[in-house]
Formats: sequence, structure tokens, C-alpha cells
Amino acid sequence: MTLAVDFLPPGRAVRQQISGDDWLKRAVMLVVGIYLVVALALPLFVMLSKSFSTYTFDLHQFEFQVSDQSGQGWSDPVTAAALNAAVAAFPESDLKASADGRLQAAKLFPDFSFRSPVRYRIRGTSDETHFLAGSQLVRGTEWQEYDSNNFRRVMLRPSRSIGLSNFAEYFSTPSLVRSIKNSVTMALISTAVTLVVAFGLAYALNRSRMPGKGLFKLIVTIPILVPSLLPGIALVYLFGNQGVFRDLLLGHSIYGPLGIVVGSVFFTLPHAFLIISTALSVADARHYEAATSLRASKWRTFWTVTVPGARYGLISAAFVVFTLVITDFGLPKVIGGQYGMLAVDIYKQVIGQQNFEMGAVVSVILLVPAFLAFAVDRLTQRRQVALLSARAVPYEPKPRRGFDAACFAFCTLVAVFVLGMIGMCQVAALVKFWPYDLSLSLRNYAFDLMDGGGWDSYYNSIRLALMTAVIGSLIVFTGAYMVEKTKGFGLGRATFHMLAMLPMAVPGMVLGLAYIFFFNSAANPLHGIYGTMTILVLCTVTHFYTVAHLTALTALKQLDPEFEAVAGSLKIPFYKLFFRVTLPVCLPAVLEIAIYLFVNAMTTVSAVVFLYATDTKLASVAILNMDDAGDIAPAAAMGMMIFYTNVAAKLLHAFVSRLLLARTQGWRRVSQSAAATVPH
Repeated sequence: MTLAVDFLPPGRAVRQQISGDDWLKRAVMLVVGIYLVVALALPLFVMLSKSFSTYTFDLHQFEFQVSDQSGQGWSDPVTAAALNAAVAAFPESDLKASADGRLQAAKLFPDFSFRSPVRYRIRGTSDETHFLAGSQLVRGTEWQEYDSNNFRRVMLRPSRSIGLSNFAEYFSTPSLVRSIKNSVTMALISTAVTLVVAFGLAYALNRSRMPGKGLFKLIVTIPILVPSLLPGIALVYLFGNQGVFRDLLLGHSIYGPLGIVVGSVFFTLPHAFLIISTALSVADARHYEAATSLRASKWRTFWTVTVPGARYGLISAAFVVFTLVITDFGLPKVIGGQYGMLAVDIYKQVIGQQNFEMGAVVSVILLVPAFLAFAVDRLTQRRQVALLSARAVPYEPKPRRGFDAACFAFCTLVAVFVLGMIGMCQVAALVKFWPYDLSLSLRNYAFDLMDGGGWDSYYNSIRLALMTAVIGSLIVFTGAYMVEKTKGFGLGRATFHMLAMLPMAVPGMVLGLAYIFFFNSAANPLHGIYGTMTILVLCTVTHFYTVAHLTALTALKQLDPEFEAVAGSLKIPFYKLFFRVTLPVCLPAVLEIAIYLFVNAMTTVSAVVFLYATDTKLASVAILNMDDAGDIAPAAAMGMMIFYTNVAAKLLHAFVSRLLLARTQGWRRVSQSAAATVPH
């Protein structure tokens, strides 16, 4: 006999009690979340507000009084506007300013002399009016009195207003507006060319029986190990005014669109290849067998089976390449010539003209295509469905002599292109004086004699890369673990994941400029880290956070949730489970995150070009400075030093991985052996 209970007694709804471990996980997630807010969200907000800020000198807000020669009697108050109208000290163009604009008050008095006994008074007409007296900021409507010697140090400061004036000025400047068209055009052309080359390469390596697949895969990933400045330098030596193959261009110049496209294909090819290769490696042989039984031609099978199967990989690769090209700074800076690009415009506005507000405007405009590409890519990935079912048969290509030979020839051409660019940089670094003295020498490695920052910049880059790899891996994996293993707290986890995904859509130049606005403010309690190695580490970890976060999440999702359930039933604290089980099992992913952060910290230039100080110059920035100074060969030598370092780091990573994984991943071999002995 059973009793059916159709109702519950009245009372409060029963809620599952939150354990101490879950509270601790939420607290740790909150700490990492605060880091992302401080390191990303707040700087971007400040930069956005700067783009809408306009600074002008309102001379009606300042009043002056002048004493007689004895310094006793005072004239009637007169505004700076009235004085300027009488003496025309400042034309209308001088009244438009940046946030740091200054006008010397003494210029409003033609007979001013700092040796005169005459005294001066100045005040504001509102509480917001401010000026500088030496290094002291003075506000308010109280009269401030100065002798002539000190009055010459009085500087009027501009007033801030909020509006669209900066954007109106930007879109009324033809050269700046042209940069939008140029950037989009270069990104579209480079994306189309890169996709064709990357797809052909991935198709050849996955759908043929050609020899040397491992070697070609290794060669095509080389551009990841060098900064984007290096292909620009290689193109200068290959096709520049004194280049080896300059006659092949038939009078056309490599400086400009042609150089940007070729260089962009070089440094984006590995990214597109890896994505498309992954898509093509997942194929069901039954689809091809069905096409053969239906007597479909090879061409039709390609368009109806192969391309649709890889369509999500192609779309994702397209948006990745588009974003990389349109946001890149290094390549167009070296090889772009007078061809304006958005990322270079930010650099020119900030470094060249000290116009930070206009730099913020260009940054906001650059964010638009980057955000759109990121959003469309994420929406496309959500629609992706599994292509392999439990009954799928892995596709195995069959030997076809002619097709395999064609694939080998195509891969050889791509390998020659990649190795030729790197090899040209190495030759440039070793030649004494190109092209007049081709004898070999190491003089280009005497960086201490150049303007780029010397060997210290190289050592700083290694310090930055090591600190980024260690600190970044710790922050990223801890945050990913908390967001994946915390029970409930849906809103907090969703907010954290959104913040973790945001860095992928923010170009490095934009992030670096945002850090200037946020951390260089004296009112910010974190102002002390500006100009130190700490801010470089913070910026680099944040810039490359998203890919590392997704890598950690992928590894954590592969763990059985029963681990936490068993640990909870045995009352084992989660941190013991983390260090004894989760971390050892996910060690391959942690090591991949570390080497990813190390390599990118060595090669990045756009995110840190605004943030280094005299004692924190980096190797990638040194390449830029030496190229600007005309020391192109030493710049190539420094680029090759970055390449050597990343290769050594990759080899060390492989050795350490094998050593550590042999001790921590033995369970995988046991599981595979047990699975192999189970009868099917």
C-alpha cells in the first residue's frame, strides 16, 4: 500500500543550503572578476568618455587685476576674453585644446616683464574654473595674488564639455575618414587571400597522402613566433627600393596596399590554417561513399560535401583574420607608407600630435568592426552542430599520385613563402651593410649602440613573458575553474564569462590607450603602477585572456562532475581536490596556456607601445624605434632574437611537458590500455 501526497504543507520554499566551499568559490570568482573589471571594463569606459570630451579655453571664466608700479593700487577686474580681444594674444585656433592644454596668462599683457614690481591677481568666475601656478592646481573664485616673477608661471587650463564635437571633427577630416575605407579594404582583401591559401594548405594536409605533412605543419606555424613588424621588414629587403626582387613588381611599390596584403597573409596564415585544418580533420567517410555511389563528380563532391562540412571553420577563420588585419599596428607602420590605417592613426594622434581625445575617437571607431566580427563569429559558433555521430566512420584519404604531387607542390610554395620571409630577415641581420657590403658580421646585434633601447629591452621582454606566463596562467585557470565548478550563481557566472570573452574583441592599441586614460590619472589609487613592469604584465594578460580562458574551460569541461560529488560526500575541501586531482589532470592545458601567453608577450607591440618607460622598453617596441630611426638591419636582428627565444621556449615547453606529463598523466595510458583490452 502506498500513500500519495498531493500537496506540501504551507511554509517557506525549501532552498538548497550553500556550502562553505561554494561560498569560497564565489569569493574567488569575485576577486578574479574584480581584476577583469579594473583591468578591462573601467579603462574602456574611461576611454569611451574621453572620446566624447571636448576641451576649449573659455576666456570669459578668468578675471585679472593689475597693480600700479608700487604694487599697491589695483585696476578694475577685466576678463581674459576682453584682454585677448584687445591684444589678440591667442588666435581662435589656439583656444581648441586637449585635456592637457595650457595658455600662458602673461601673454595677455604686452608690457609684462618678470623683473617688474607690478603684481597681478587672477581668479575664476566659477568654482570649476582652474589654472596652474607652477605645478600647483588652483580652483575657485577667490583672488590669487602673484608677483611678476611667479605670474609668468601661471597657465590657464581648458574647460571640459561633453558632446559629439570630436566625432564631427574626425568625419570632417578627409584623410582620417579615408583610413576607415583603407582598413576595411585591406582587411577584406587579406581575408580573401588568406582563406584561399589556408584552405588549400589544410585540404592538402588532411585529404592527401603526400609526404612531409608534419614538416609543413611546423613551417606554417612559424609566423606565430615573430612580431607582425618582421614581415614588413622582410618585404623591404625583398621588394623595397634596394630589394632583391624589386624588378618583379614592374614599377609598383611594395610600400602601401600591396605590402600590407602580403604581410597580412604571412602573419594571419597560421591562425586561419589551424582553424580550417581542425574543421577538415572532422569528416565522415560515409558521406563521400554516398557521393561516389551517386556518381557525383569530384568537383561536385567538393562543393556539396567538403565545403559545407567545413563552413563553420571557414566563417570563424574569416572573422579571425579580418579582426587581426584591421586591428594590426606593426605591419602597416613599417610597410604602409602613406597609406592610412586606423591603428596607425591612433599612434599618430597620440604620439605624433599628443591629441589623446582624437586618439580615443579613432579607438572607438576601430572597436566597431572588431566587435561586429567577434559578435557574428560567436553567433555562428552557437549554430554549429556536431558533424560526427557515434556511428561515423573516420575519413581516410586514398593514395592518388597526381593529386598528392599537386598538394605537395602547393605546400612547398607556401613553405618557400614563409621560410623566404624569415630567411630574408636573418640575412639582413647578418649582412654588414645592405646592399653594398654583403660580408657577414654581428654588428647589427650591437643593440646598445642603437636607438631602440639596447639589450635591456630584450631582457625586459623575457621578464615580461615569464611573468605573464606564470601570473596569467594562475589567474586564468583559477577563474575558469571557479566559473565552471561553482554551483548555482547563474548571474555571476554569466557576467564573469562575458567579461572573460570581452578582451578578444578589443584591439591592442585600444586597450593600451585606455590604460593611459585610466592608470595615468593622479586620482586613480593604482596610478603608481603606470610606467612600471606591473602595468605591462597587467595589460598583456588582459589582452590575451580570452583564448587562455577558453582553453582552460575546454579542459575543465572534460572532467567528470562526479569528482566534485564524491569529494563533497567525503567532506574533502574543494581546494584539496583542485590541487590533487583537477590541476594534475588539466596540466597539459595549463602548460599550453603558459606557452601561449609567453609567445604572445614576446611578440606583442600594439598593446604596450603606449605604456613602456625608459627602463621598461621591450624588444618588440625596440624594433619599432630602430625602424623609425632608419636602423632596419638591427631591427631585423632584434626580430630574429624574438624568434630564437620563442623557438627555445617551445622546445623547453615540449621537454618539460613530456617530463611532467609522464608523472601526472599515467592514468591516461592505463585507461587507454584498459579500453584496448575490452572486447567489442
